[in-house]
Amino acid sequence: MLSNDAKILRGSAVLAAPVGIVAAVLSTVLAGEKGLIGALVGLAVVLVFFGAGFWALMRITQDKPQLVMSAGMLVYAVQILLVGVFIVVFKHTTLFNGKAFALTLLVTALAWVGGQVLHTLKSKTLYVDPEPSVPVKAKSRDGA
Repeated sequence: MLSNDAKILRGSAVLAAPVGIVAAVLSTVLAGEKGLIGALVGLAVVLVFFGAGFWALMRITQDKPQLVMSAGMLVYAVQILLVGVFIVVFKHTTLFNGKAFALTLLVTALAWVGGQVLHTLKSKTLYVDPEPSVPVKAKSRDGA
C-alpha cells in the first residue's frame, strides 16, 4: 500500500470513528443497552466493510492505476450491496435496536466517505509520470 493510500485510509477511519462513538453514546442515552449494541454493530459494519473495500481497491489498482475509477465504482457498489444485505438479514432482530443501528450505520458511512474525499483531495498524488524537462546525458565510459 502506498503512503498516500495509507494516509487516506487512516484519515477516513479517524473521521468516522468519533462520529460512530458519538452515535453510540446518543443511542445509549436514547435507547438504552440495546441502542448501544445496535450502534456498536453499525460502527463495526462500516469500519469492516469500508476498510476492507478500500484495501481491496488498493490491491486491485496497485499494478494498474488506469482501473481506479471503474474498480472504485465496483468496490463501492459491492460495499453498499453488502451493507444492504446485512440490514435485510438483521431487519427483525431483537438483539439490538434497529433504529440505533441504522442511524449509526448511516452517519458513520457518510463520515467515512467524507473522510475519503477530504483526504484524497488533500493528498498530492501524481496522476501522470513526470518526465524531466531537460534530458539527462548518459555518462561515457571515460568519465567525460
